[in-house]
Amino acid sequence: MNGSTNGQMAYVEAGPGHQHTDSNSTFLPRIQQALELVHSPYSSNESRREASEFLEKVKADDEAPYHGFTLASDKNQQPVVRHYALSLLEHAIRHKWAEYSEAQASALRNWVLQLSEGILPEDPLYLRNKTAQLWVEIAKRSWAAEWLDMDELLVRFWDLPSSIVHKEFVLFVLETLSDEVFNGDDTVAILREGALSKACVEIFTPAIVLAEAFPNRQIGTSVRYGEEGWLVRLGELLNQCLSEGSSQNPQYQSCAVKTLAVYKSVMPWAIPRAIASAACVQHMCTSLAAPNVTVQLASVESLHALYSRLQFSDEEFLSLVCPMYTSQMVDLLRKLFEWSVVDPSNIDDEKYLFAKKFSEMMSNLGNFIEQKISAIPEDCDLSNLLNLFLSIAQSQSFVISIPVLVTWTRLLRSETIAGSPPINPLIAPLLELCSSRLIRYESLPEDYDDPSLTFLLEDIDTIPERHAFLGNYRRYSVQIIELIVRQKQSEAIYHILSQVNHSLEHIYDGQPSFNVATYSKVSIAVLRVDSDFTVVEAALKGYIKWRAGHGSKPQQDEQERVSVENNLEVWCQRLLEMKFEDPIIRKRILQLAVAFSTSALDKKAEFMLKVLEHILISQPTEHPEHAAYSEAVKELQADNMYELQRLAVKMPDQLLEVYPQLEQKVQEIVSSGTLDAKKQVSYRTFLFTIIHRASKIDPDARLQKLRDFVIPVQQLWQNRELDEAVSSFGSFCNLLGLSRIRDYLVVRRVHEIKDWGLYQLDEDGQAIQKELDERVKALPLRTTKSFLGCSTDKIDKDSLTYKVSCELWRDSLPIILPNLLKFLSHAHAFHNPDNWTGLPSEMRSTVTRILTDRFWQAGISEGSKDDFYARVTGTKHTLEGFASSIRGAVRTVREACYSILWCMSKLDVDFYGFNELPGPLAHALFADAHCLSSHQLISLLNVVRLLVDDCPVELRSHFIPPILATCFAQMDAKCSSEWEKLTHKQIAATESDNLTEEMKEESILRQLTHTAVMMIGGLLDPARLNTPAKSETAKDASTYVGDSNPASAYPSMRKFCLTSSTILEPLLLFCTHAIRMRDGRCCGVVLRVFRSIVPDFAVIQDSPLSSTIREFISTDVLKACISSLNEDYFVDVQKDLAQLIASILVYYSSLTDTPKQILLGLPGIQPASVDKCIDYVMRQGVQQRQQRALVLDLLRDIKGVSISEQGRITKPVSVVRKERSKMQQEFMKESAPKMDNRQASPNLEGVSGSKCIYDQNFAD
Repeated sequence: MNGSTNGQMAYVEAGPGHQHTDSNSTFLPRIQQALELVHSPYSSNESRREASEFLEKVKADDEAPYHGFTLASDKNQQPVVRHYALSLLEHAIRHKWAEYSEAQASALRNWVLQLSEGILPEDPLYLRNKTAQLWVEIAKRSWAAEWLDMDELLVRFWDLPSSIVHKEFVLFVLETLSDEVFNGDDTVAILREGALSKACVEIFTPAIVLAEAFPNRQIGTSVRYGEEGWLVRLGELLNQCLSEGSSQNPQYQSCAVKTLAVYKSVMPWAIPRAIASAACVQHMCTSLAAPNVTVQLASVESLHALYSRLQFSDEEFLSLVCPMYTSQMVDLLRKLFEWSVVDPSNIDDEKYLFAKKFSEMMSNLGNFIEQKISAIPEDCDLSNLLNLFLSIAQSQSFVISIPVLVTWTRLLRSETIAGSPPINPLIAPLLELCSSRLIRYESLPEDYDDPSLTFLLEDIDTIPERHAFLGNYRRYSVQIIELIVRQKQSEAIYHILSQVNHSLEHIYDGQPSFNVATYSKVSIAVLRVDSDFTVVEAALKGYIKWRAGHGSKPQQDEQERVSVENNLEVWCQRLLEMKFEDPIIRKRILQLAVAFSTSALDKKAEFMLKVLEHILISQPTEHPEHAAYSEAVKELQADNMYELQRLAVKMPDQLLEVYPQLEQKVQEIVSSGTLDAKKQVSYRTFLFTIIHRASKIDPDARLQKLRDFVIPVQQLWQNRELDEAVSSFGSFCNLLGLSRIRDYLVVRRVHEIKDWGLYQLDEDGQAIQKELDERVKALPLRTTKSFLGCSTDKIDKDSLTYKVSCELWRDSLPIILPNLLKFLSHAHAFHNPDNWTGLPSEMRSTVTRILTDRFWQAGISEGSKDDFYARVTGTKHTLEGFASSIRGAVRTVREACYSILWCMSKLDVDFYGFNELPGPLAHALFADAHCLSSHQLISLLNVVRLLVDDCPVELRSHFIPPILATCFAQMDAKCSSEWEKLTHKQIAATESDNLTEEMKEESILRQLTHTAVMMIGGLLDPARLNTPAKSETAKDASTYVGDSNPASAYPSMRKFCLTSSTILEPLLLFCTHAIRMRDGRCCGVVLRVFRSIVPDFAVIQDSPLSSTIREFISTDVLKACISSLNEDYFVDVQKDLAQLIASILVYYSSLTDTPKQILLGLPGIQPASVDKCIDYVMRQGVQQRQQRALVLDLLRDIKGVSISEQGRITKPVSVVRKERSKMQQEFMKESAPKMDNRQASPNLEGVSGSKCIYDQNFAD
């Protein structure tokens, strides 16, 4: 037996590096003395440092393993000495194993075996575990190769009579070995993955199952011992630990937990037939009933690991899943769930942690019902199981509820399950549950008395995560309501409507009555109405989906449709007749009425006209003295305009029939003199949209009517005064009245005023502020944006409506574009302090202060969003409000230009076909872009992305290169400089610094960087296809020369960018610098982009461009990867960094020596190691995981170390409870909206993807 544990002297004689010298007698005491100095609280820093350096040097000594074995095997030594001794052996195994001869390796292994055999119950647990870890380290290197009897040794330890510690030792070895072979990142385990995984399967699986599962298996060198396999032995031990008389013994309980931990590690990969044969499910279920929370939690985690497997065959499903569906098990599961319910005011941490994991396990268990409904035996108690799912979903803790809520969405999608008898009695409680959970909990005050809110605040600390989680919870609740309505139609709809009626009648019960003076947009009454109407909207979606798909019983379905829609009309009419003073409630009523009118009741024109009339006459009285109420009224008025437009888009033909009356009514409203310019434009675009979208109108008459709207817009741009006003930056400032502002600032010496928010504006200041607002409103930008938006929004390019839009605007574009670009250029130039001439030198800092936005960001800013609203509104007539008005005016100009450009881009060749456009457009967009703030650049990037996306393939080479080249150069300069500034700030930070502002800056910078790298990811996406070229009718632009090639004849956007040196150079420079920017998410995106493009430049017969790019990647990109790999911050993306390095080595090492030379230039890297790494990664059949491991092993001495590796801290249960599973982490993320990029409007109201509000939002 080559692993014998007898004959100590044989091992010592052959031990690695051991020499019998007299120095041993003095060397070991020096180690002991050094350890005492390190751990003594009375040691000086200098002596402790010297002792630590000595102990580290000992590890490198050739005799270190012998010293380690000698000290570790001496039971008289202090535990701290023995632990250090084991670390000497560990260092030798991990770092020198490859250097040892076969005899030395065998001796080292035998020392570890002897130490393992000699463990005692009195030994501290950390020593026993450290010894087991040494066993695993050796197994990863030699088991199933030189070491064949490991399993036999483990079984002998296992069978030692009355030795629990040896069983625990074996359990540790089995669990750790399984984790590292199947889930770990250890290089040695990954490189030997094939042999080790096969050996693990062999020793865990009963021999009879192995023979049945692999009848043609060739039996080579056997590594297993005994017929039963470890799955069987684990089950036997678990039974023993939980048997009567043993279950209360702490040592047996601990052993049971460790056995279940092995189950948890093994369940994801073990052969299902082996799991069934060893009765693992039965053993885990027995553990569930144990009278110990720790054992129960371990059992739930092992069951969760089993049922997280994605699929089972029908046979495996019957043997592994269906036992959980029996009446006996369902009863046990229900009792466990009821036992795990905790009091939100006094949470039992262990029980609550159990309940969370139990819910996730039950969710996985429920998903198999949908997958295998036809295979479930009749003796399964589905009725009570579904009742249990309902009870879990009803949990007051949303974190416990949500996994099973997801399961309900899956179950209800199945017509077989949704229509089955066990489901019917659960429909009403499910509807009640989902309806009650749609209130916006994030808007409730934190001291509101609600158990669910208490749990929510306890479980989720940060506001953004809380918002994302609640958004997901609402999404699943809405889906369930939709699915129920699709299945039950009228029955569910009538139930919902009656419930909402009752709620509306008692909306103020228990609440103060409506009062303008104390008004709040998030009062309980408003939140209740919003929740009720969200339920109705979900029901409406469900009904529309049923109506679109009904047809199995045409006559019966049609009768039900008519009946339902008649009842819906009656309900909506009653809703419109209800009188509410709250503007937000009135807004929600109108939104709901329009939603019904344009969907379920789209055939009822009379109702639509009632809704229209209601919108037109809904003019609530403003109370300027009550700011909160006044803001809500403005919100209602703005939404009225939006709902009008929605009616015009959805029902143009019905509105066309009453167009003359509408035109007259609009004229009356506009002529009344009570509307501002913005509302007047909204009414005109309403009429415009009816004509534009209607199909029942003569084409010539339509075009003429539309031109009557557009010609006045065009004439606004044909104005000599306007030409002169935008001819220079100075004249632009005069146009807006900014010159007068400069004089006001100088005279008032604002640079000497510290708190602008306390300085009230005098009459002159307020007059200038008002004039600024009026001047901005008088510009042609808003009107142009509105009519262009109506002409291009959500229109199919193959439709007649689109052709009308192109013809309508064709002559206007060349008139609008020149001055539009000047507006944009000046709006950007405004943010460049160098352009603020005429200010004394001491006021230069004032410019920066004026240009700095005030904004509120969820999770970072102090106070709530409403507090921010109140603060901004309250300072409107102060110097701070004055600065906000200046920023807001220029922001309005800037973003109106963005919107107009985006609308023009949807007119295809009529916009892109101008030969002179790309250069001036790039200049207008980017000449002063470096002066914009990070959040302003996000809006700019969104516009650029849309302009590039919409560019016809035949015009890409003409339009895109100057735009993208300038864009990436600016983004590189901006992001690099801002990250550098942020790094310096963090290094030089002091206690007096404003950390909130710094956190907001960092957050916005991360969002800008992410927007930029995601744009690059979209451009270089290999799956991105060309959009088909437009029809010939569009090719009438005056400067366009077309061709007849289809879109497929042009290179993809990816290939276009990769073959254009103009685009590629700044793009790659930015991406290379992004690897070093301290944002793991962005770094990960860029690394994936590089991995996708590395093969494109590995062609042997290539162009000079390819050779240049290859050298750049082999040098600069490789260096950036190594630098980031060296930093602790990037530890979470080390796998991605290593994978990119491996890709560079694989594809380029045969073409250039540069990657190798870069690696050889690193300190401590040996040429032989580099050659070995390159040789291995380039071999055929080597998996990416193995390539990555080889690179990480080569660079192991320079890669950064995570905090968890630097030192482990034992966590209390309360901390563990707050740690999140993978499922919980997904629920904390915002769901990505599904939309076509070319149909998505640029986010011009704030930061894309952020909960961020800016003070300029109040300028309009």
